[in-house]
Amino acid sequence: MGTWTGNLWGRSLLNFRMGVSVVKGLQGPADAKYRKLLACAKHFAVHSGPEWSRHQLNVNNLNPRDLYETYLPAFKALVQEADVREVMCAYQRLDDEPCCGNSRLLQQILREDWGYKYIVVSDCGAVTDFFTSHKVSSDAEHAATKAVLAGTDVECVWQNYPFKTLPEAVSKGLIKEADINKSLLRVLKGRFDLGEMDDNAIVPWTKIPTSVLNNEAHRKMALDMAHETMILLQNKSNMLPLNNLLKDCRHWP
Repeated sequence: MGTWTGNLWGRSLLNFRMGVSVVKGLQGPADAKYRKLLACAKHFAVHSGPEWSRHQLNVNNLNPRDLYETYLPAFKALVQEADVREVMCAYQRLDDEPCCGNSRLLQQILREDWGYKYIVVSDCGAVTDFFTSHKVSSDAEHAATKAVLAGTDVECVWQNYPFKTLPEAVSKGLIKEADINKSLLRVLKGRFDLGEMDDNAIVPWTKIPTSVLNNEAHRKMALDMAHETMILLQNKSNMLPLNNLLKDCRHWP
């Protein structure tokens, strides 16, 4: 089981500190034999919003400082500090290559520079975008080949799965079975790490009752957290009488 744990578009120190804690909580103790689930960090990378044009957008000439100091830190922290087990690649292109077919993002930065060795999953329909909107691939076979060779292991899509054409791509010499096996190994390892291949009796997470889902205690905790972390962004028309308080704040350490 994978779960999408919220969007990590960079932006702030708070963003990735919260992300690290969420992923660790969801996946369970690092020294446990089995993962509670496979948390997923998305959308990798340079995805801002999401943009209305994300299925056609091509981000070019991005300032390297902006890339490494704004967009990537949250993902790097989740990979190296939280050991996140899934990363979802984004819809748009980065320097002419779709993120889910972008070797620089998925191979060089994610796997080689950061040491990530787990599953990369496409955003839903992102591989189809290769040949329908980005126009970087001629058809489903070439799109699926491009995605796998770049490092996308699993595709999310609602219908007409491009990855279903991989056997035809192999027969045409577009990709080798050995290349597909690299992705298959990562997917199977994830399933073994969840305990899916073992008896439920020895997998402790199977004993979690459904009664803990969305129960009253957890709803109260979520509400309390929301109350205690509220941030006033603006005070239009002096809705709150803060003038005197703000003057006092200047003298606080």
